[in-house]
Amino acid sequence: MLLVDSSVGGKPVTTGVSRARDCASAAAEFYRSVWHPDLETVLFFCSPQYDLERLEAELSARFGEVHLIGCTTAGEITPDGYIDGSITGVGFAKSDFVTVAEAIPDLSAFTMAAASNLVRKATARLDARLEERSGGRTSGSTFAFLMIDGMSREEEKVVSAIFNALGEIPLLGGSAGDDLTYENTHVFVNGRFHSNCAALLLVHTDHPFKIFKTEHFQSFGERMVVTAADSELRIVRELNAEPAAREYARVIGVPVEELCPRVFATHPLVVRVGGEYHVRSIQRVMDDESLSFLCAIDEGIVLTAAESGDIVQDLDKVMREIQRTVGPTQVIIGCDCILRRLEMERKEVKQEISDILLRNNVIGFSTYGEQYNSMHVNHTFTAVAISTEARRP
Repeated sequence: MLLVDSSVGGKPVTTGVSRARDCASAAAEFYRSVWHPDLETVLFFCSPQYDLERLEAELSARFGEVHLIGCTTAGEITPDGYIDGSITGVGFAKSDFVTVAEAIPDLSAFTMAAASNLVRKATARLDARLEERSGGRTSGSTFAFLMIDGMSREEEKVVSAIFNALGEIPLLGGSAGDDLTYENTHVFVNGRFHSNCAALLLVHTDHPFKIFKTEHFQSFGERMVVTAADSELRIVRELNAEPAAREYARVIGVPVEELCPRVFATHPLVVRVGGEYHVRSIQRVMDDESLSFLCAIDEGIVLTAAESGDIVQDLDKVMREIQRTVGPTQVIIGCDCILRRLEMERKEVKQEISDILLRNNVIGFSTYGEQYNSMHVNHTFTAVAISTEARRP
């Protein structure tokens, strides 16, 4: 039976935002917006425009024993809609949520064995906390949320290894951003901002939830074969044995000198894996007319030029379905590719999308890549919707 929850203060989840530019003011305002007596864990997303060393000190000073996990962004999704230059996030009440977080340092050295050990440690800690809270009578279920350095080029390896170790626990997440400068992205865990790092958060709750994703492709065009690439650097040098940027521009019908992130957002490249299409987004055009990508890329794969469909209609349809299947949501935590946001701006529908996000209580950030179960993808919105109701045994 589903019953409406009645946690301390009626706030199993709190959300908040601060637009203050000063770190002390931003931390104080954000703290006030999410704090309540039952608060245990806060998941936050912040602009890279802040002095991160000072911000980490201000946040730690105010939140004290509350567990903080977060990352830098390429834009924030807040209780006020899309914003740049803010800090926003979600607070979880200990009466309704049991969480544990693990840092993943030195991503370049991460292995399948390390993933297995990490997940084993995290789930053991979670089980111990559940046992302590319930006296052995546990209910509900768990999801995993991953935040990872968006400039590490290690997402595929890390997410695949972790998902394999998680077993039946579903996973979503996003790659940290830095406002499209593509220089340094950071993950906050254990009281500090780190590069070359990821954070895995396990969230157990009696509230029904649903992990989901959406893309909005309308049609598919000409195929291109990757004939020369540097897979380690995610650089494609040739498509169809031609300079990559020049061949891509020809296929989509745009002059090569006009290629830019907004064009990449409107004309994504996709690869077919397991019967489904997944985006391999272009980051930038290099000086030698090669293309730098935000996802793994290898010689021999076939890329297809795709046309974006109606992003407003697609998101609205998905959200309506979520409300139908999950019921009223207290929060949807979303990871939204920065290229989707650039597409919204180019098509002048950003406010319409922002309104949909507001109506559905979405909090999150614009990412450099998204994680969905075992996959690292681009040009995708991945999210977890958490119901206002609680399932009792």
